[in-house]
Amino acid sequence: MLREWIERIRHSWRSARLWLIVGIGVKRWLVVLIAASAFLGMGLVFLLFVLQSADILPQILYQALTLRFLPLWLRVLLPIVVGTIVILLAIVRLSSNLLEPFRPPDKLVAESLLFHRQLDRGPRIVAIGGGTGMPGLLRGLRQYTRNITAIVTVADDGGSSGRLRRELGLLPPGDFRNNIAALARDEALMTQLMQYRFGDLATTSEPSQLQGHAFGNLLLAALTGITGSFDEALLAMERVLAMRGRVVPSTLDEVTLVAEVEVNGRLQHVAGESAIPEAHGRVLRVALEPQRVRAYPPALRAILTADLIIMGPGSLYTSVLPNLLVPDLAEALRHAAAPKVYVCNLAAQPGETDDYTVADHVAALVNHVSADFIDLVLANDNLSIPPETGGGATIYVQPVAYEGVKMVTADLVDEQRPWRHDGAKVAQCLMSLLEP
Repeated sequence: MLREWIERIRHSWRSARLWLIVGIGVKRWLVVLIAASAFLGMGLVFLLFVLQSADILPQILYQALTLRFLPLWLRVLLPIVVGTIVILLAIVRLSSNLLEPFRPPDKLVAESLLFHRQLDRGPRIVAIGGGTGMPGLLRGLRQYTRNITAIVTVADDGGSSGRLRRELGLLPPGDFRNNIAALARDEALMTQLMQYRFGDLATTSEPSQLQGHAFGNLLLAALTGITGSFDEALLAMERVLAMRGRVVPSTLDEVTLVAEVEVNGRLQHVAGESAIPEAHGRVLRVALEPQRVRAYPPALRAILTADLIIMGPGSLYTSVLPNLLVPDLAEALRHAAAPKVYVCNLAAQPGETDDYTVADHVAALVNHVSADFIDLVLANDNLSIPPETGGGATIYVQPVAYEGVKMVTADLVDEQRPWRHDGAKVAQCLMSLLEP
């Protein structure tokens, strides 16, 4: 019993200390509430005097209400102490009841409020890329800020996204779906829902029209039809899922990614993002068709007002570069005041970056865009995890620096899946760059 009471006191003291932390936005209103209660108390005291003077209030009741049976010092101190305790208790219980549906069961109300305020005041971060690399990064960054803008390529033409693009004229929703799920408030459930793929549901010999489609892609397609445009559909998703950030396209124009690929000594022209790695050659250059496409204005605003700009991780030629090949977006990057960091892939991608070092990745970016839009390269230096871990055959990218661009190395690897980054490790390294 004693141990239980001690634990309750510790819990209450911890909660009380959290309420007093600067920036939580509660103390000022607590002062206003106490001041208002004091004015209300003064009014009630004057009312008692008036009622007693008019012989309306019985003397014994007047004595009891004004605590005349207590010493003078206790008459002053007791109402102040009891009133303050009751006010604080009422605030805590009211806040707890109001926030109960919106906070994790293992968190105090003050912890939830503090976390919410810290995220609101977090740095403005822009992440540029697509593919499977960016969602992990976003999961790490969302623990530090909700001011996140993910700028995603629209060149995807494979799988469910490619089918919807061809059949409905829709911008490919696949990369958007992955990043939306990563930023959703209830990410565990949303990831399962958004990533759910329909199998062959037909009861006849005819294949199902839904087969292979991800639910998230169909939801974005439906919202596009309802709202009238793809960007409005993304805004609707942002509201519905209470996302900690937003996901926007680099352009709303329909584009095709084309590449010059060297295969067995011969140069081939390959059209389509999904076809490039399937050529099984060395990618020499990629471009957008048409080349003069317009950048999505909110993406430009996010870049120009950012505190930190991150490129990658993601497929070099099919996820990162398609965004940087949008002329207005590349120009905005050059003029942005925020530090611009390239997070290099930690494993080679077959058909795209075979035998590449970090320097080769940066050289490809510089050759396609310019050298003045990368301030720093973040690369993995933990190459000790066995390549076969997780059932894969990881080929690590060697951390060789590109001359003229600063490189920072750290342990960024997901030890269970060494071909991928650990989002928490990457986010921690990136946030340290913003420290004074």
